[in-house]
This record gives sequence, C-alpha cells and structure tokens, in this order.
Amino acid sequence: VQLQASGGGLVQAGGSLRLSCTASERTGNNYSLGWFRQAPGKEHEFVGTMFRGQRIYYEDSVKGRFTISRDNAKNTVYLQMNNLRPEDTAVYYCAASARLTITTLRLKNFYDYWGQGTQVTVSS
Repeated sequence: VQLQASGGGLVQAGGSLRLSCTASERTGNNYSLGWFRQAPGKEHEFVGTMFRGQRIYYEDSVKGRFTISRDNAKNTVYLQMNNLRPEDTAVYYCAASARLTITTLRLKNFYDYWGQGTQVTVSS
C-alpha cells in the first residue's frame, strides 16, 4: 500500500486545515489508517487512527478539535483540524497497518505503510 498525504500549510491559531491521505489501493476494513505528527526535535506522536475502518481513537490533546473521516470511494482518509494551536505545528504523516490491536494502535512501530509527510505550521 502506498500513501500520499497532502493538505498542509500555514494557518493562524484558531484556524482550520484538512489533510488528506490517499491509498494506492482499496484498504477496506482490513487496514487501520492513522495519523502521526513529528515536531522539530521530538519523536513521532500519535494523533489518531480509524481502527479497522470502524472505531476512531484520538490522542487526548486533539480530542474535540480534530476529526478523522474516510471516503471509501476515493480510498482516502481525512484529518480535519479545527481550532489549531501553535503546539500543533509539526510534520503530519498518515500511516496504515493491517496488524494493529487495541493495545498497539498508538504505537508507530506497528504501522507498516507511511505517507511522505505534510507540514502544518500554526502561527500565534
């Protein structure tokens, strides 16, 4: 599976962006599709994931602000980011895995396919 992420950019605090991640093939419910981010000098941080095409899990700091959705016809998963904060500034990556469990879905090492990353910068 190849993933292509897009939609990053520069936005003021309080603004919104929508990231897209398009898969090269239909993923169905066999794959979980998620988002991670990496700020300068920091490790990859879990943002959220659509677990096996069904339940969605979010990192606590983005709950209520970020929403993951999916368009099966387009093989695309979205990350709608509202009320952005300067601390959301990072390179955002989409990732996919067919082997996640509830206990591993937040762990980047269990994701086998990664998009190229897209920069999100939030100015104060």
